[in-house]
Amino acid sequence: MTDIITEQATAAASGAAATERFRTRRHSGAADVDTRRVDTLATELITAVHDVVRRHKVTYAEYDALKAWLIQVGQDGEWPLFLDVWVEHVVEEVASENREGSKGTIEGPYYVPDAPRLPAEATLPMRDGEEGTSLLFQGRVTSVDGTPLPGAAVEIWHADNDGYYSQFAPGLPEWNLRGHVVADDQGNFKIHTMEPAPYQIPTDGSCGRLIAAAGWHAWRPAHLHLKVSAPGHQLITTQLYFQGGSHVEDDIAQAVKPELILAPTPVGDGSGNEVTYDFVLDKA
Repeated sequence: MTDIITEQATAAASGAAATERFRTRRHSGAADVDTRRVDTLATELITAVHDVVRRHKVTYAEYDALKAWLIQVGQDGEWPLFLDVWVEHVVEEVASENREGSKGTIEGPYYVPDAPRLPAEATLPMRDGEEGTSLLFQGRVTSVDGTPLPGAAVEIWHADNDGYYSQFAPGLPEWNLRGHVVADDQGNFKIHTMEPAPYQIPTDGSCGRLIAAAGWHAWRPAHLHLKVSAPGHQLITTQLYFQGGSHVEDDIAQAVKPELILAPTPVGDGSGNEVTYDFVLDKA
Protein backbone atom coordinates (compact mmCIF):
# COMPACT_ATOMS: atom_id res chain seq x y z
CA MET A 1 0.00 0.00 0.00
CA THR A 2 2.78 2.44 0.91
CA ASP A 3 4.51 1.93 -2.46
CA ILE A 4 1.27 2.55 -4.35
CA ILE A 5 0.60 5.78 -2.46
CA THR A 6 4.18 6.97 -2.93
CA GLU A 7 3.97 6.44 -6.67
CA GLN A 8 0.65 8.20 -7.15
CA ALA A 9 0.56 11.00 -4.53
CA THR A 10 1.68 13.89 -6.73
CA ALA A 11 1.87 17.58 -6.00
CA ALA A 12 -0.57 18.28 -8.84
CA ALA A 13 -3.19 15.91 -7.42
CA SER A 14 -2.72 17.15 -3.87
CA GLY A 15 -2.76 20.79 -5.00
CA ALA A 16 -5.90 20.32 -7.06
CA ALA A 17 -7.65 18.69 -4.11
CA ALA A 18 -6.60 21.50 -1.75
CA THR A 19 -7.76 24.16 -4.22
CA GLU A 20 -11.13 22.48 -4.71
CA ARG A 21 -11.65 22.13 -0.94
CA PHE A 22 -10.91 25.82 -0.49
CA ARG A 23 -13.34 26.81 -3.23
CA THR A 24 -16.17 24.75 -1.77
CA ARG A 25 -15.62 26.04 1.78
CA ARG A 26 -15.21 29.78 1.18
CA HIS A 27 -16.56 32.46 -1.14
CA SER A 28 -14.18 35.10 -2.46
CA GLY A 29 -15.02 37.56 0.32
CA ALA A 30 -14.27 40.51 -1.98
CA ALA A 31 -17.73 42.07 -1.57
CA ASP A 32 -17.29 42.14 2.23
CA VAL A 33 -14.04 44.13 2.23
CA ASP A 34 -13.98 47.93 2.37
CA THR A 35 -12.43 49.36 -0.79
CA ARG A 36 -10.17 51.60 1.31
CA ARG A 37 -8.80 48.52 3.05
CA VAL A 38 -8.16 46.82 -0.31
CA ASP A 39 -6.47 49.98 -1.57
CA THR A 40 -4.17 50.15 1.45
CA LEU A 41 -3.17 46.47 1.45
CA ALA A 42 -2.78 46.12 -2.31
CA THR A 43 -0.80 49.36 -2.63
CA GLU A 44 1.58 48.44 0.19
CA LEU A 45 2.09 44.93 -1.18
CA ILE A 46 2.85 46.18 -4.67
CA THR A 47 5.13 48.87 -3.27
CA ALA A 48 7.02 46.23 -1.28
CA VAL A 49 7.58 44.28 -4.51
CA HIS A 50 8.84 47.46 -6.19
CA ASP A 51 11.28 47.98 -3.31
CA VAL A 52 12.64 44.44 -3.69
CA VAL A 53 13.14 44.95 -7.44
CA ARG A 54 15.01 48.22 -6.92
CA ARG A 55 17.07 47.08 -3.94
CA HIS A 56 18.25 43.86 -5.58
CA LYS A 57 18.43 45.12 -9.19
CA VAL A 58 16.14 42.38 -10.48
CA THR A 59 16.91 41.48 -14.10
CA TYR A 60 14.45 40.78 -16.90
CA ALA A 61 15.55 37.13 -16.89
CA GLU A 62 14.63 36.90 -13.19
CA TYR A 63 11.38 38.77 -13.79
CA ASP A 64 10.40 36.40 -16.61
CA ALA A 65 11.28 33.41 -14.45
CA LEU A 66 8.99 34.79 -11.73
CA LYS A 67 6.11 35.28 -14.19
CA ALA A 68 6.50 31.73 -15.51
CA TRP A 69 6.60 30.37 -11.94
CA LEU A 70 3.51 32.30 -10.82
CA ILE A 71 1.57 30.98 -13.82
CA GLN A 72 2.69 27.43 -13.05
CA VAL A 73 1.66 27.71 -9.38
CA GLY A 74 -1.90 28.31 -10.55
CA GLN A 75 -1.78 25.52 -13.12
CA ASP A 76 -0.50 23.12 -10.44
CA GLY A 77 -3.27 24.20 -8.04
CA GLU A 78 -0.63 25.04 -5.45
CA TRP A 79 -1.73 28.50 -4.32
CA PRO A 80 -3.33 27.07 -1.13
CA LEU A 81 -0.09 25.18 -0.40
CA PHE A 82 2.14 28.20 -1.07
CA LEU A 83 0.06 30.60 1.03
CA ASP A 84 -0.46 28.15 3.89
CA VAL A 85 3.24 27.28 4.11
CA TRP A 86 4.82 30.73 3.74
CA VAL A 87 2.17 33.30 4.66
CA GLU A 88 -0.54 31.89 6.93
CA HIS A 89 1.56 31.77 10.11
CA VAL A 90 1.84 35.58 10.12
CA VAL A 91 -1.90 36.04 9.45
CA GLU A 92 -2.64 33.69 12.36
CA GLU A 93 -0.22 35.55 14.61
CA VAL A 94 -1.99 38.84 13.96
CA ALA A 95 -5.49 37.34 14.21
CA SER A 96 -4.87 35.75 17.62
CA GLU A 97 -2.59 38.33 19.27
CA ASN A 98 -5.24 39.33 21.85
CA ARG A 99 -6.30 35.84 22.90
CA GLU A 100 -5.90 34.83 26.54
CA GLY A 101 -6.55 31.11 26.09
CA SER A 102 -4.69 28.36 24.28
CA LYS A 103 -2.29 29.18 21.49
CA GLY A 104 -3.31 28.57 17.90
CA THR A 105 -1.37 28.15 14.71
CA ILE A 106 -2.03 27.56 11.01
CA GLU A 107 -4.81 25.39 9.63
CA GLY A 108 -2.87 24.22 6.58
CA PRO A 109 -4.40 23.01 3.32
CA TYR A 110 -5.64 19.55 4.39
CA TYR A 111 -8.63 20.24 6.64
CA VAL A 112 -11.90 18.57 5.62
CA PRO A 113 -15.15 19.47 7.45
CA ASP A 114 -17.85 17.00 8.50
CA ALA A 115 -15.56 14.26 9.80
CA PRO A 116 -17.29 11.35 11.56
CA ARG A 117 -18.85 12.40 14.87
CA LEU A 118 -17.39 10.40 17.78
CA PRO A 119 -18.01 10.16 21.56
CA ALA A 120 -15.78 11.67 24.25
CA GLU A 121 -13.59 8.55 24.32
CA ALA A 122 -13.05 7.30 20.81
CA THR A 123 -10.65 5.71 18.36
CA LEU A 124 -10.15 7.58 15.12
CA PRO A 125 -11.09 5.74 11.92
CA MET A 126 -8.04 3.86 10.66
CA ARG A 127 -7.03 0.86 8.61
CA ASP A 128 -6.57 -2.59 10.09
CA GLY A 129 -2.92 -2.78 11.10
CA GLU A 130 -2.41 1.00 10.77
CA GLU A 131 1.34 1.49 11.01
CA GLY A 132 3.08 3.55 13.67
CA THR A 133 3.08 4.05 17.43
CA SER A 134 -0.29 4.13 19.13
CA LEU A 135 -1.11 7.37 20.95
CA LEU A 136 -3.69 8.22 23.58
CA PHE A 137 -4.31 11.97 23.26
CA GLN A 138 -6.46 13.21 26.12
CA GLY A 139 -7.39 16.43 27.84
CA ARG A 140 -10.09 18.85 28.88
CA VAL A 141 -11.74 21.88 27.30
CA THR A 142 -12.47 24.84 29.58
CA SER A 143 -13.26 28.53 29.33
CA VAL A 144 -10.65 31.12 30.34
CA ASP A 145 -12.26 31.30 33.81
CA GLY A 146 -11.77 27.55 34.30
CA THR A 147 -15.38 26.55 33.67
CA PRO A 148 -15.61 23.16 31.91
CA LEU A 149 -17.22 23.27 28.48
CA PRO A 150 -19.50 20.23 28.14
CA GLY A 151 -19.98 18.94 24.62
CA ALA A 152 -17.07 20.94 23.23
CA ALA A 153 -16.12 19.91 19.70
CA VAL A 154 -12.59 18.56 19.25
CA GLU A 155 -11.96 18.11 15.52
CA ILE A 156 -8.72 16.26 14.84
CA TRP A 157 -6.90 15.19 11.68
CA HIS A 158 -3.34 14.22 10.91
CA ALA A 159 -1.02 12.42 8.53
CA ASP A 160 -0.33 8.70 8.74
CA ASN A 161 2.99 6.98 9.41
CA ASP A 162 4.07 7.71 5.82
CA GLY A 163 3.17 11.40 6.00
CA TYR A 164 -0.01 11.22 3.88
CA TYR A 165 -3.46 12.69 4.57
CA SER A 166 -6.69 10.94 3.69
CA GLN A 167 -8.57 12.59 0.81
CA PHE A 168 -5.29 14.10 -0.43
CA ALA A 169 -3.46 10.89 -1.35
CA PRO A 170 -4.77 7.82 -3.16
CA GLY A 171 -5.33 4.49 -1.46
CA LEU A 172 -6.43 5.85 1.92
CA PRO A 173 -9.94 5.39 3.36
CA GLU A 174 -11.97 8.60 3.13
CA TRP A 175 -11.86 9.49 6.84
CA ASN A 176 -8.61 7.81 7.81
CA LEU A 177 -7.24 9.46 10.99
CA ARG A 178 -9.95 12.14 11.03
CA GLY A 179 -12.70 12.66 13.56
CA HIS A 180 -15.04 15.09 15.31
CA VAL A 181 -14.93 14.16 19.01
CA VAL A 182 -17.61 15.50 21.36
CA ALA A 183 -16.29 16.15 24.89
CA ASP A 184 -18.23 14.79 27.89
CA ASP A 185 -20.23 16.84 30.42
CA GLN A 186 -16.98 17.93 32.11
CA GLY A 187 -15.26 18.90 28.88
CA ASN A 188 -13.04 15.79 28.89
CA PHE A 189 -11.95 13.82 25.83
CA LYS A 190 -9.80 10.76 25.12
CA ILE A 191 -8.70 10.09 21.56
CA HIS A 192 -6.96 6.89 20.53
CA THR A 193 -4.92 7.28 17.36
CA MET A 194 -1.45 6.72 15.91
CA GLU A 195 1.48 9.12 16.09
CA PRO A 196 1.95 10.86 12.72
CA ALA A 197 5.26 11.11 10.91
CA PRO A 198 7.19 14.17 9.75
CA TYR A 199 6.69 14.76 6.05
CA GLN A 200 7.84 16.84 3.13
CA ILE A 201 5.37 19.18 1.51
CA PRO A 202 4.85 18.14 -2.15
CA THR A 203 8.06 18.87 -4.06
CA ASP A 204 7.24 17.77 -7.60
CA GLY A 205 5.27 20.95 -8.35
CA SER A 206 5.90 24.68 -8.33
CA CYS A 207 6.48 24.95 -4.58
CA GLY A 208 9.08 22.23 -4.86
CA ARG A 209 10.84 24.14 -7.62
CA LEU A 210 10.99 27.24 -5.42
CA ILE A 211 12.41 25.18 -2.54
CA ALA A 212 15.08 23.65 -4.77
CA ALA A 213 16.01 26.98 -6.35
CA ALA A 214 16.37 28.64 -2.94
CA GLY A 215 18.23 25.72 -1.35
CA TRP A 216 15.61 25.25 1.39
CA HIS A 217 14.36 22.01 2.91
CA ALA A 218 10.71 20.93 2.48
CA TRP A 219 10.05 19.28 5.84
CA ARG A 220 7.30 19.75 8.38
CA PRO A 221 7.59 18.16 11.83
CA ALA A 222 5.11 15.50 12.89
CA HIS A 223 1.94 17.13 14.19
CA LEU A 224 -1.70 16.74 15.13
CA HIS A 225 -4.17 19.24 13.64
CA LEU A 226 -7.07 20.38 15.82
CA LYS A 227 -10.04 22.71 15.77
CA VAL A 228 -11.64 23.11 19.20
CA SER A 229 -14.89 24.99 19.73
CA ALA A 230 -17.84 25.45 22.08
CA PRO A 231 -20.94 27.68 22.01
CA GLY A 232 -20.23 31.22 23.15
CA HIS A 233 -16.48 30.81 22.69
CA GLN A 234 -13.91 31.49 20.01
CA LEU A 235 -12.84 28.60 17.80
CA ILE A 236 -9.18 27.69 18.21
CA THR A 237 -7.29 26.19 15.26
CA THR A 238 -3.94 24.71 16.18
CA GLN A 239 -1.28 22.07 15.61
CA LEU A 240 0.55 20.10 18.29
CA TYR A 241 4.10 18.87 17.78
CA PHE A 242 6.29 16.26 19.46
CA GLN A 243 9.22 17.12 21.70
CA GLY A 244 12.54 16.13 20.15
CA GLY A 245 10.95 15.43 16.78
CA SER A 246 12.65 16.11 13.48
CA HIS A 247 12.25 19.69 12.19
CA VAL A 248 10.49 21.04 15.29
CA GLU A 249 13.23 23.68 15.31
CA ASP A 250 13.16 24.46 11.58
CA ASP A 251 9.62 23.85 10.35
CA ILE A 252 9.33 25.09 6.76
CA ALA A 253 5.92 26.58 7.61
CA GLN A 254 7.29 28.39 10.70
CA ALA A 255 4.18 27.31 12.62
CA VAL A 256 5.75 25.78 15.76
CA LYS A 257 5.33 27.62 19.08
CA PRO A 258 6.81 26.48 22.42
CA GLU A 259 3.32 26.15 23.92
CA LEU A 260 2.34 23.63 21.21
CA ILE A 261 5.00 20.99 21.88
CA LEU A 262 3.84 17.71 23.41
CA ALA A 263 5.95 15.37 25.56
CA PRO A 264 4.26 11.94 25.35
CA THR A 265 5.19 9.24 27.86
CA PRO A 266 4.97 5.44 27.49
CA VAL A 267 1.72 3.77 28.48
CA GLY A 268 2.18 1.48 31.47
CA ASP A 269 1.59 -1.72 29.51
CA GLY A 270 4.09 -0.72 26.82
CA SER A 271 1.45 -0.56 24.09
CA GLY A 272 2.27 2.96 22.95
CA ASN A 273 2.40 6.52 24.25
CA GLU A 274 0.00 8.92 25.95
CA VAL A 275 -0.14 12.64 26.50
CA THR A 276 -2.50 15.12 28.14
CA TYR A 277 -3.13 18.55 26.66
CA ASP A 278 -5.89 20.89 27.82
CA PHE A 279 -7.56 23.57 25.72
CA VAL A 280 -8.66 26.94 27.12
CA LEU A 281 -11.11 28.89 24.95
CA ASP A 282 -11.70 32.65 24.97
CA LYS A 283 -15.22 33.98 25.21
CA ALA A 284 -16.71 35.03 21.89
